[in-house]
Amino acid sequence: MRHVSRQRMRALAVGIALTASTLSPLASAGAADSYQWAALGDSYTAGGFVGDPLPPLGDASRDGCDRTTNAYPDVVDRELAEFPPGKPVHLTNVSCGNATIADIANLKQKPISPVQPPVDGWPAVPTQIQRAQLDNKTDIVTIGVGGNSLPFGGILLKCQETGLLGKSCRDYYTNPPAGEESMQDKLARVQDEYIEMLAKVHEAAPNAKVITVGYPAVLPEQGSDCTRFSLTQLGAVTPADINWLRDDVLKQLNNTIQRVSNFFGDRYVDTYSSSVGHDACKPAGTKWVEGICGDAADYWPTSLPGTLLNCAPINKRLTLVHPNAAGYANTAAHVERAIRIALLER
Repeated sequence: MRHVSRQRMRALAVGIALTASTLSPLASAGAADSYQWAALGDSYTAGGFVGDPLPPLGDASRDGCDRTTNAYPDVVDRELAEFPPGKPVHLTNVSCGNATIADIANLKQKPISPVQPPVDGWPAVPTQIQRAQLDNKTDIVTIGVGGNSLPFGGILLKCQETGLLGKSCRDYYTNPPAGEESMQDKLARVQDEYIEMLAKVHEAAPNAKVITVGYPAVLPEQGSDCTRFSLTQLGAVTPADINWLRDDVLKQLNNTIQRVSNFFGDRYVDTYSSSVGHDACKPAGTKWVEGICGDAADYWPTSLPGTLLNCAPINKRLTLVHPNAAGYANTAAHVERAIRIALLER
Protein backbone atom coordinates (compact mmCIF):
# COMPACT_ATOMS: atom_id res chain seq x y z
CA MET A 1 0.00 0.00 0.00
CA ARG A 2 1.14 3.51 -0.73
CA HIS A 3 1.47 5.23 2.65
CA VAL A 4 0.63 8.89 2.89
CA SER A 5 3.47 10.70 4.60
CA ARG A 6 3.00 12.26 8.01
CA GLN A 7 3.62 15.64 6.41
CA ARG A 8 0.80 15.07 3.92
CA MET A 9 -1.50 13.87 6.71
CA ARG A 10 -0.76 17.01 8.68
CA ALA A 11 -1.29 19.25 5.66
CA LEU A 12 -4.62 17.65 4.81
CA ALA A 13 -5.91 17.67 8.37
CA VAL A 14 -4.77 21.17 9.24
CA GLY A 15 -6.02 22.60 5.97
CA ILE A 16 -9.48 21.12 6.42
CA ALA A 17 -9.70 22.15 10.06
CA LEU A 18 -8.61 25.73 9.42
CA THR A 19 -11.14 26.20 6.64
CA ALA A 20 -14.00 26.42 9.11
CA SER A 21 -12.28 26.68 12.47
CA THR A 22 -13.91 30.00 13.27
CA LEU A 23 -17.35 28.39 13.05
CA SER A 24 -16.97 26.29 16.22
CA PRO A 25 -17.29 28.28 19.44
CA LEU A 26 -15.58 26.63 22.37
CA ALA A 27 -17.37 25.77 25.57
CA SER A 28 -16.53 23.76 28.63
CA ALA A 29 -17.22 20.07 28.09
CA GLY A 30 -19.56 18.09 30.31
CA ALA A 31 -21.59 21.15 31.31
CA ALA A 32 -24.90 19.45 30.52
CA ASP A 33 -26.83 17.15 32.85
CA SER A 34 -25.79 14.14 30.81
CA TYR A 35 -22.82 13.10 28.73
CA GLN A 36 -23.57 13.36 25.02
CA TRP A 37 -22.49 10.39 22.88
CA ALA A 38 -22.95 10.27 19.10
CA ALA A 39 -22.59 6.95 17.28
CA LEU A 40 -21.69 7.27 13.60
CA GLY A 41 -21.02 4.47 11.14
CA ASP A 42 -22.16 1.90 8.60
CA SER A 43 -24.06 -1.40 8.87
CA TYR A 44 -21.41 -2.88 11.19
CA THR A 45 -22.53 -0.16 13.62
CA ALA A 46 -26.21 0.05 12.72
CA GLY A 47 -27.05 -3.65 13.07
CA GLY A 48 -29.11 -4.49 10.00
CA PHE A 49 -30.75 -7.80 10.86
CA VAL A 50 -29.79 -8.25 14.54
CA GLY A 51 -32.48 -7.42 17.09
CA ASP A 52 -35.56 -5.24 16.68
CA PRO A 53 -35.59 -2.38 14.16
CA LEU A 54 -34.96 1.16 15.41
CA PRO A 55 -37.30 2.94 14.84
CA PRO A 56 -39.83 0.08 14.98
CA LEU A 57 -41.45 -1.30 11.85
CA GLY A 58 -44.37 0.90 10.85
CA ASP A 59 -43.02 3.96 12.65
CA ALA A 60 -43.29 7.11 10.54
CA SER A 61 -39.73 8.12 11.46
CA ARG A 62 -38.13 5.06 9.83
CA ASP A 63 -35.35 6.23 7.53
CA GLY A 64 -34.02 3.11 5.81
CA CYS A 65 -30.81 2.97 7.84
CA ASP A 66 -31.54 -0.37 9.54
CA ARG A 67 -30.43 0.44 13.09
CA THR A 68 -31.35 -2.30 15.57
CA THR A 69 -31.57 -2.94 19.29
CA ASN A 70 -28.79 -5.53 19.44
CA ALA A 71 -26.15 -3.58 17.53
CA TYR A 72 -23.29 -2.36 19.69
CA PRO A 73 -24.47 1.26 20.21
CA ASP A 74 -27.67 0.16 21.93
CA VAL A 75 -25.96 -2.69 23.79
CA VAL A 76 -23.40 -0.23 25.17
CA ASP A 77 -26.10 2.34 25.90
CA ARG A 78 -27.90 -0.15 28.14
CA GLU A 79 -24.67 -0.85 30.02
CA LEU A 80 -23.93 2.85 30.44
CA ALA A 81 -27.21 3.63 32.15
CA GLU A 82 -25.34 6.09 34.35
CA PHE A 83 -21.72 7.14 34.24
CA PRO A 84 -20.80 8.19 36.79
CA PRO A 85 -23.84 7.65 39.08
CA GLY A 86 -26.14 10.62 38.74
CA LYS A 87 -24.97 11.65 35.28
CA PRO A 88 -26.29 9.44 32.47
CA VAL A 89 -24.89 9.01 28.98
CA HIS A 90 -27.27 10.09 26.25
CA LEU A 91 -26.87 8.24 22.94
CA THR A 92 -27.65 9.75 19.56
CA ASN A 93 -27.26 6.92 17.05
CA VAL A 94 -27.26 8.06 13.41
CA SER A 95 -25.38 5.11 11.91
CA CYS A 96 -26.74 3.89 8.61
CA GLY A 97 -26.37 0.72 6.60
CA ASN A 98 -24.26 1.14 3.44
CA ALA A 99 -22.73 4.41 4.70
CA THR A 100 -19.38 5.42 3.26
CA ILE A 101 -16.72 7.67 4.79
CA ALA A 102 -18.05 10.53 2.67
CA ASP A 103 -21.54 10.07 4.15
CA ILE A 104 -20.21 10.94 7.60
CA ALA A 105 -19.16 14.49 6.73
CA ASN A 106 -19.64 15.39 3.08
CA LEU A 107 -22.56 13.73 1.30
CA LYS A 108 -26.24 13.07 1.75
CA GLN A 109 -26.85 9.34 1.76
CA LYS A 110 -29.62 7.48 -0.06
CA PRO A 111 -30.50 4.57 2.27
CA ILE A 112 -31.15 1.21 0.63
CA SER A 113 -32.90 -0.80 3.35
CA PRO A 114 -34.82 -3.74 1.85
CA VAL A 115 -37.22 -3.71 4.80
CA GLN A 116 -40.58 -2.12 3.94
CA PRO A 117 -39.16 0.60 1.66
CA PRO A 118 -41.47 3.38 0.46
CA VAL A 119 -42.82 3.05 -3.08
CA ASP A 120 -40.46 5.76 -4.30
CA GLY A 121 -37.53 4.53 -2.23
CA TRP A 122 -36.01 6.04 0.88
CA PRO A 123 -35.37 9.79 0.83
CA ALA A 124 -31.78 10.96 1.18
CA VAL A 125 -30.60 11.74 4.70
CA PRO A 126 -28.13 14.50 5.71
CA THR A 127 -24.54 13.78 6.65
CA GLN A 128 -24.15 11.94 9.93
CA ILE A 129 -22.35 14.92 11.44
CA GLN A 130 -25.46 16.99 10.73
CA ARG A 131 -27.91 14.32 11.88
CA ALA A 132 -26.06 13.85 15.15
CA GLN A 133 -25.90 17.64 15.66
CA LEU A 134 -22.29 17.44 16.73
CA ASP A 135 -21.22 20.57 18.54
CA ASN A 136 -19.04 21.84 21.37
CA LYS A 137 -21.24 20.01 23.92
CA THR A 138 -20.68 16.59 22.39
CA ASP A 139 -18.58 14.47 24.78
CA ILE A 140 -18.02 11.24 22.85
CA VAL A 141 -18.09 10.37 19.16
CA THR A 142 -17.71 6.75 18.05
CA ILE A 143 -17.15 6.02 14.36
CA GLY A 144 -17.24 2.68 12.59
CA VAL A 145 -16.88 3.24 8.86
CA GLY A 146 -14.62 2.54 5.89
CA GLY A 147 -15.62 -0.83 4.47
CA ASN A 148 -18.15 0.55 2.00
CA SER A 149 -15.63 3.06 0.71
CA LEU A 150 -13.34 0.33 -0.66
CA PRO A 151 -16.02 -1.19 -1.15
CA PHE A 152 -15.42 -4.48 0.71
CA GLY A 153 -18.83 -5.89 -0.24
CA GLY A 154 -18.24 -5.23 -3.93
CA ILE A 155 -14.78 -6.81 -3.74
CA LEU A 156 -16.26 -9.89 -2.05
CA LEU A 157 -18.86 -10.21 -4.83
CA LYS A 158 -16.11 -9.89 -7.46
CA CYS A 159 -14.24 -12.68 -5.67
CA GLN A 160 -17.39 -14.81 -5.97
CA GLU A 161 -17.43 -14.14 -9.70
CA THR A 162 -13.75 -14.86 -10.28
CA GLY A 163 -13.98 -17.97 -8.10
CA LEU A 164 -16.81 -19.37 -10.22
CA LEU A 165 -14.75 -18.68 -13.36
CA GLY A 166 -11.64 -20.31 -11.95
CA LYS A 167 -9.77 -17.02 -11.85
CA SER A 168 -7.98 -15.04 -9.16
CA CYS A 169 -9.62 -12.10 -7.42
CA ARG A 170 -6.21 -11.02 -6.18
CA ASP A 171 -4.88 -10.89 -9.73
CA TYR A 172 -7.90 -8.86 -10.82
CA TYR A 173 -7.21 -6.12 -8.24
CA THR A 174 -3.43 -6.26 -8.61
CA ASN A 175 -3.62 -5.56 -12.35
CA PRO A 176 -7.14 -4.16 -12.72
CA PRO A 177 -8.86 -3.35 -16.01
CA ALA A 178 -9.26 0.26 -17.15
CA GLY A 179 -11.60 2.19 -14.88
CA GLU A 180 -10.99 -0.03 -11.83
CA GLU A 181 -8.66 0.98 -8.98
CA SER A 182 -6.01 -1.39 -7.78
CA MET A 183 -6.28 -2.44 -4.14
CA GLN A 184 -3.27 -0.28 -3.34
CA ASP A 185 -5.01 2.76 -4.82
CA LYS A 186 -8.27 1.94 -3.05
CA LEU A 187 -6.56 1.85 0.34
CA ALA A 188 -4.63 5.05 -0.34
CA ARG A 189 -7.88 6.81 -1.31
CA VAL A 190 -9.63 5.52 1.81
CA GLN A 191 -6.79 6.89 3.92
CA ASP A 192 -7.19 10.36 2.42
CA GLU A 193 -10.97 10.21 2.88
CA TYR A 194 -10.59 9.11 6.51
CA ILE A 195 -8.20 11.98 7.23
CA GLU A 196 -10.68 14.48 5.82
CA MET A 197 -13.59 12.91 7.71
CA LEU A 198 -11.84 12.88 11.09
CA ALA A 199 -10.73 16.48 10.64
CA LYS A 200 -14.35 17.50 10.06
CA VAL A 201 -15.60 15.49 13.04
CA HIS A 202 -13.08 17.26 15.28
CA GLU A 203 -14.04 20.61 13.82
CA ALA A 204 -17.74 19.95 14.46
CA ALA A 205 -17.20 18.53 17.98
CA PRO A 206 -14.04 20.26 19.27
CA ASN A 207 -14.42 19.04 22.86
CA ALA A 208 -15.31 15.43 22.10
CA LYS A 209 -13.25 12.33 22.67
CA VAL A 210 -13.30 10.55 19.32
CA ILE A 211 -13.22 6.75 19.25
CA THR A 212 -12.82 4.85 15.98
CA VAL A 213 -13.92 1.24 15.68
CA GLY A 214 -12.18 -1.28 13.45
CA TYR A 215 -13.69 -4.30 11.73
CA PRO A 216 -13.78 -7.81 13.24
CA ALA A 217 -12.18 -10.99 11.89
CA VAL A 218 -14.86 -11.94 9.40
CA LEU A 219 -12.44 -14.22 7.51
CA PRO A 220 -10.62 -17.29 8.88
CA GLU A 221 -6.90 -17.39 9.55
CA GLN A 222 -6.61 -20.06 6.87
CA GLY A 223 -8.68 -19.84 3.69
CA SER A 224 -8.75 -23.63 3.56
CA ASP A 225 -10.90 -23.62 6.72
CA CYS A 226 -13.92 -22.64 4.62
CA THR A 227 -16.18 -25.12 2.85
CA ARG A 228 -16.07 -24.04 -0.77
CA PHE A 229 -19.44 -23.08 -2.31
CA SER A 230 -21.21 -23.06 1.08
CA LEU A 231 -23.56 -20.08 1.15
CA THR A 232 -23.56 -20.10 4.95
CA GLN A 233 -19.84 -19.36 4.66
CA LEU A 234 -18.09 -17.48 1.83
CA GLY A 235 -19.53 -19.18 -1.22
CA ALA A 236 -17.30 -19.54 -4.29
CA VAL A 237 -14.34 -17.50 -3.01
CA THR A 238 -11.15 -19.58 -3.35
CA PRO A 239 -8.94 -20.31 -0.32
CA ALA A 240 -6.13 -18.23 -1.87
CA ASP A 241 -8.43 -15.25 -2.33
CA ILE A 242 -9.77 -15.60 1.22
CA ASN A 243 -6.19 -15.30 2.47
CA TRP A 244 -5.67 -12.26 0.24
CA LEU A 245 -8.92 -10.64 1.41
CA ARG A 246 -7.86 -11.15 5.01
CA ASP A 247 -4.25 -9.96 4.83
CA ASP A 248 -4.20 -7.42 2.00
CA VAL A 249 -7.69 -5.97 2.29
CA LEU A 250 -9.35 -6.31 5.71
CA LYS A 251 -6.22 -6.09 7.85
CA GLN A 252 -4.89 -3.22 5.75
CA LEU A 253 -8.20 -1.37 6.08
CA ASN A 254 -7.99 -1.71 9.86
CA ASN A 255 -4.35 -0.60 9.79
CA THR A 256 -5.35 2.48 7.81
CA ILE A 257 -8.09 3.40 10.28
CA GLN A 258 -5.76 2.89 13.23
CA ARG A 259 -2.91 4.84 11.65
CA VAL A 260 -5.07 7.88 10.88
CA SER A 261 -6.74 7.69 14.31
CA ASN A 262 -3.35 7.66 16.01
CA PHE A 263 -2.27 10.68 13.99
CA PHE A 264 -5.27 12.64 15.32
CA GLY A 265 -4.67 11.42 18.86
CA ASP A 266 -7.94 9.46 18.86
CA ARG A 267 -8.60 6.12 20.51
CA TYR A 268 -8.82 3.11 18.16
CA VAL A 269 -10.89 0.08 19.19
CA ASP A 270 -9.44 -3.17 17.89
CA THR A 271 -12.28 -5.67 17.41
CA TYR A 272 -10.22 -7.93 15.17
CA SER A 273 -7.86 -9.56 17.68
CA SER A 274 -10.62 -10.69 20.04
CA SER A 275 -12.76 -12.10 17.23
CA VAL A 276 -10.16 -14.36 15.60
CA GLY A 277 -11.59 -17.87 15.56
CA HIS A 278 -15.17 -16.61 15.29
CA ASP A 279 -15.25 -15.91 11.54
CA ALA A 280 -17.96 -16.66 8.97
CA CYS A 281 -16.58 -20.15 8.28
CA LYS A 282 -17.02 -21.39 11.84
CA PRO A 283 -20.10 -23.42 12.86
CA ALA A 284 -23.21 -21.83 14.32
CA GLY A 285 -22.66 -21.03 17.98
CA THR A 286 -18.98 -20.28 17.36
CA LYS A 287 -19.19 -17.78 14.51
CA TRP A 288 -19.68 -14.13 15.39
CA VAL A 289 -20.36 -13.17 11.81
CA GLU A 290 -22.84 -14.74 9.43
CA GLY A 291 -21.87 -15.89 5.95
CA ILE A 292 -23.47 -14.87 2.68
CA CYS A 293 -26.62 -16.55 3.95
CA GLY A 294 -27.24 -16.89 7.65
CA ASP A 295 -29.52 -16.54 10.63
CA ALA A 296 -31.39 -13.25 10.85
CA ALA A 297 -34.61 -11.81 12.19
CA ASP A 298 -37.78 -12.72 10.28
CA TYR A 299 -38.23 -9.24 8.84
CA TRP A 300 -34.95 -9.53 6.90
CA PRO A 301 -35.09 -10.64 3.22
CA THR A 302 -33.90 -13.95 1.82
CA SER A 303 -32.81 -12.75 -1.62
CA LEU A 304 -30.94 -9.94 -3.33
CA PRO A 305 -33.03 -8.21 -6.02
CA GLY A 306 -31.44 -8.20 -9.46
CA THR A 307 -29.32 -11.27 -8.71
CA LEU A 308 -29.78 -15.04 -8.55
CA LEU A 309 -28.74 -15.07 -4.91
CA ASN A 310 -31.51 -16.64 -2.83
CA CYS A 311 -31.08 -18.04 0.68
CA ALA A 312 -34.65 -19.32 1.05
CA PRO A 313 -33.92 -22.86 -0.22
CA ILE A 314 -31.54 -23.42 2.70
CA ASN A 315 -33.89 -21.71 5.18
CA LYS A 316 -31.54 -18.78 5.71
CA ARG A 317 -31.65 -15.06 5.11
CA LEU A 318 -29.35 -12.75 3.19
CA THR A 319 -26.70 -11.72 5.73
CA LEU A 320 -23.78 -10.89 3.39
CA VAL A 321 -20.97 -11.43 5.93
CA HIS A 322 -22.20 -9.20 8.77
CA PRO A 323 -22.00 -9.63 12.56
CA ASN A 324 -24.59 -11.57 14.52
CA ALA A 325 -25.66 -10.82 18.09
CA ALA A 326 -22.55 -12.50 19.55
CA GLY A 327 -20.33 -10.42 17.28
CA TYR A 328 -22.01 -7.20 18.32
CA ALA A 329 -21.76 -8.21 21.97
CA ASN A 330 -17.99 -8.57 21.57
CA THR A 331 -17.67 -5.20 19.85
CA ALA A 332 -19.88 -3.65 22.51
CA ALA A 333 -17.60 -4.84 25.31
CA HIS A 334 -14.58 -3.15 23.71
CA VAL A 335 -16.43 0.05 22.78
CA GLU A 336 -17.94 0.34 26.26
CA ARG A 337 -14.50 0.07 27.82
CA ALA A 338 -13.15 2.75 25.48
CA ILE A 339 -16.04 5.08 26.30
CA ARG A 340 -15.62 4.60 30.05
CA ILE A 341 -11.91 5.37 29.79
CA ALA A 342 -12.63 8.45 27.66
CA LEU A 343 -15.19 9.78 30.13
CA LEU A 344 -12.83 9.24 33.05
CA GLU A 345 -10.28 11.35 31.18
CA ARG A 346 -12.65 14.28 30.81
